[in-house]
Amino acid sequence: MMKHNTIFEALNWASSFLVDNGRDENAARLLLQHILQTNYSGLMMRMHDDITKEQFEQFQSYVEQHAKGRPVQYITGVEEFYGRTFQVDESVLIPRPETEELIVAALERMHKLFEKKASIKLADIGTGSGAIAITMKSELPKLHVTATDISEAALKTAQKNAEILGATIDFRLGDLTEPLKDEKWDVILSNPPYIAYDEAKEMSEVVVEYEPHSALFAEEDGLILYRKLAQQLPNLVNKPALIGVEIGYTQGENVANFFQSSFPQAKIEIVKDINQKNRFVFCEIHV
Repeated sequence: MMKHNTIFEALNWASSFLVDNGRDENAARLLLQHILQTNYSGLMMRMHDDITKEQFEQFQSYVEQHAKGRPVQYITGVEEFYGRTFQVDESVLIPRPETEELIVAALERMHKLFEKKASIKLADIGTGSGAIAITMKSELPKLHVTATDISEAALKTAQKNAEILGATIDFRLGDLTEPLKDEKWDVILSNPPYIAYDEAKEMSEVVVEYEPHSALFAEEDGLILYRKLAQQLPNLVNKPALIGVEIGYTQGENVANFFQSSFPQAKIEIVKDINQKNRFVFCEIHV
């Protein structure tokens, strides 16, 4: 085993190793912080401390895994989302910062739409790690939240996150709106698979090789699930109601048209993310 006595030396080696293997050197810091159970500031303060043989062996293993393509989040088993730590594994998509913007935009619209409503029923369709459902419940405790997914493994991960984060969620197994039938909902949120299959060749191999394809790719150029949601939701929502979906940046007009066709009187918005790319479609149904 190569010898690195201090945390600084270990980090230096790992950063260079990752760069040589075409990876982002910042991953080394994140992996080392995880092993040392510290944050960025703590790591900086400990740079000249010794690293134990066991710690370095674990660090070396993690760095080599990432060099081969495995995402940092699947190595550490966690990802931060909206100020909370979520457990993640290969059964779920790694939560993205863009989805935090979906939360912000939904809460803002819900405050205006349901200002005087005491009880609000929200469904998160295709919950994955549970990031949307758990965050919404945590931010607005009066919500009655149901989360669905077609993957039993994903639901187990989401349930674990709900338990750890203290969120009461009704988890249901099934495809799209099937687990929600025979009920009416005030809010529907979803970040469905929306990448066209032929886009895979343009994507990072880290994403394509490790994250679940069922959470990434969809037929009809990535639009099939939006079309189905737009067709199925009219019988499942109250008035007023809010529907919000995350989209691929080229899909705004198509998705907006699906919902406008299903809800002719609704207010449809295509909303940009922080990078000024079309990222969300919101549909407000009024009385």
